[in-house]
Amino acid sequence: MATPIVAIVGRPNVGKSSFFNYIVGQRISIVEDTPGVTRDRIYAETDWRGRNFILIDTGGIELDDSNIFSKQMREQANIAINMADVIIFMTDIRQGITAIDKEIALILQKSKKPIVLVCNKADNYEKDIDNIYEFYNLGLGKPFPVSSTNAIGIGDVLDEVYNNVKLEEENEEESEIIKVAIIGKPNVGKSSLLNKILNENRSIVSDIAGTTRDAIDSYYENEAGKYIFIDTAGIRRKSKVKESIEKFSIMRTLLAIERSDVCLMLIDAQEGVTEQDSKIAGEAHEAGKGIIIVVNKWDCIEKDNKTTDNYKKNIYNKLGFLSYAPIIFISAKTGQRINKLFDMINNVANQNSMRISTPVINEVINEAIAITQPPTDKGKRLKIQYTTQVSTKPPTFAIFVNNKELFHFSYQRYIINQIRNTFGLEGTPIRLVIREKNKK
Repeated sequence: MATPIVAIVGRPNVGKSSFFNYIVGQRISIVEDTPGVTRDRIYAETDWRGRNFILIDTGGIELDDSNIFSKQMREQANIAINMADVIIFMTDIRQGITAIDKEIALILQKSKKPIVLVCNKADNYEKDIDNIYEFYNLGLGKPFPVSSTNAIGIGDVLDEVYNNVKLEEENEEESEIIKVAIIGKPNVGKSSLLNKILNENRSIVSDIAGTTRDAIDSYYENEAGKYIFIDTAGIRRKSKVKESIEKFSIMRTLLAIERSDVCLMLIDAQEGVTEQDSKIAGEAHEAGKGIIIVVNKWDCIEKDNKTTDNYKKNIYNKLGFLSYAPIIFISAKTGQRINKLFDMINNVANQNSMRISTPVINEVINEAIAITQPPTDKGKRLKIQYTTQVSTKPPTFAIFVNNKELFHFSYQRYIINQIRNTFGLEGTPIRLVIREKNKK
């Protein structure tokens, strides 16, 4: 299932960023005692009681449309509310309920999302606790007094978040649906590809209620299977990112990658692979997602009998870390080869979730060792004692060895290549977790 999203919202200068920084354990957001200092949404993945979730820090909600930054911050906060599974509404216990607090409370009530009402700045707990009862008037249930500065009451808030994050088991029908994120820089044809898919040879097309998180999640079904396509905003180079609402598109793409099973990495055939393409593809690779490299606008390229092979070699040269990803050449404009995408998506999704039994993987590793002996250092040789698969999406293997320092990167790459040669695992990264047998 996708990692739950928790958004922190509230008016400016109530301590949202301090609260955010304490939870994620590092000073990510800028903290300054000036209203409106956090204009851009910041997010990080953290956990509580063993449950992972993505925490979003937002700019404060203001109601003054005359200030362009106020308007943008309100737009971003509204987007975060729509994206979130649980919302932390932060107020200031010392200032009491303000007119803006009341307006925000009405917005949150309309969202129908679980709300955790937090009254921050209860630094002198015994003195400030008497002010808590006023906040019941917001109609959002029990208020939680906290001090982000002194780390008081934060555990109670996280317990309430924990209790409101739904862990619904996927039913069989949902597990059959493959979530596909269409990623890439702006103007490579992401929306054109999605529109072509949804408007040609379709059997069922609809928007699933409740799945839209600042992008249309489009359900599509054909003879090949059932899919949810997630269209994303393109990630621009940092120098081109000026407005805070533009920066949000970056986070939207990263969250789309997080929610997906397979990423279609679109590249403009006329431009070729750019530095920005490499960065976006790297995000999908690091997230462990299945990846298909989709070269769009292929109809605009003059070709001979070597064009395709040469283009593939160029892609793999520039995206060496994606040497496992299949490449397909399409035209979203004409529909060229789009139907072939579905078999590739199915195959990559299956490879990404492949599970290999312990006896079989150990047999493959032992054969690899017999072909190429492990490295030595100062008379000590690496010994691989045992291997087992610990997770899927992507396939991840724990390898127990006598000394982790001896397991050099080059030999790890050799082991990964041997696993690929045996099992295929096309379109998916492979991860190795190296552990020393005599250590926990």
